[in-house]
Amino acid sequence: MREFDYRRAHDVPGALALLDADPQARFLGGGTNLVDLMKTGVERPARLVDVRDLPLDRVESTPDGGLRIGATVTNSDLAAHPEIRRRYPALTQAVLAGASGQLRNMATVGGNLLQRTRCGYFADITKPCNKRAPGSGCPAIEGEHHNHAVLGASEHCVATHPSDMGVALAAFDAVVSYETPDGPGALPFAEFYLPVGDTPHRETALPPGALITGVTLPPAPVAARSRYRKVRERASYAFAIGSLAAALDVRDGVVHDVRLAFGAVASRPWRARTAERVLIGATADAETFAAAADAELAAARPLPHNAYKVTLMRNLVVAELTRLTEEAAR
Repeated sequence: MREFDYRRAHDVPGALALLDADPQARFLGGGTNLVDLMKTGVERPARLVDVRDLPLDRVESTPDGGLRIGATVTNSDLAAHPEIRRRYPALTQAVLAGASGQLRNMATVGGNLLQRTRCGYFADITKPCNKRAPGSGCPAIEGEHHNHAVLGASEHCVATHPSDMGVALAAFDAVVSYETPDGPGALPFAEFYLPVGDTPHRETALPPGALITGVTLPPAPVAARSRYRKVRERASYAFAIGSLAAALDVRDGVVHDVRLAFGAVASRPWRARTAERVLIGATADAETFAAAADAELAAARPLPHNAYKVTLMRNLVVAELTRLTEEAAR
């Protein structure tokens, strides 16, 4: 057992001060990922700063018609919130597709965004891993990689990001707010996660010592007609092998607006902007949907044992956009 200091923060300045006092400290939300990594020795913080008591547990409307979600809102409360269910149903579906009811009761929005990959080599401290130990190598490339990345990977890392929630947030152009000792800041979701490149251990663009305080969803009428579809190897309590957040606005048989984001295929939730560009102004039919998916997946670089993900994601795009089109016609 490795000893560590535990402190409970009651306000944001106090939380930042506690972390700033110890460079090896970590913020603790629900602990559903961090505590597991501490048990295996992947994470070894000298201090945990518990932020669950911070006044960041509300979902509130913004003046422009969006929603702001506090960082300590639990996954369960987020999924059940009536405005999330009404205005961003794919987000509710994504949250409910993740983990179990007990874990969703503990897990927080801020913590969900910062969860680490579930790559087996990352979780096993006896194995090399560039994400855990920079410069040690990526054994997944030649080893077990059937559920690893096909988009945006590099020779240094092929791990995927495990979040379901993050996929829906990527589709809806969320903005992550944070506080540092130097003041507040914000990152568009498209900039929040860093490309893998040759530094896979650097996962987000958050400044050192930053505390996530909330996530803002801008107004998006198309989001009210959205779906989240998760494919996994068993019916529940499993990470995705491929997932899709999709929103679609069809008028007179033509795509007026669309949002697409892929999950479990890259080191971060993957916004499918190439596919979106193909779809805008095009006829809403299966042939167009397939062409859009193919355009996005043309950049895929699968490994020998995960090429199935390319076909899987193509089929997901066609199936879910077709379903949304049929629902709009009713």
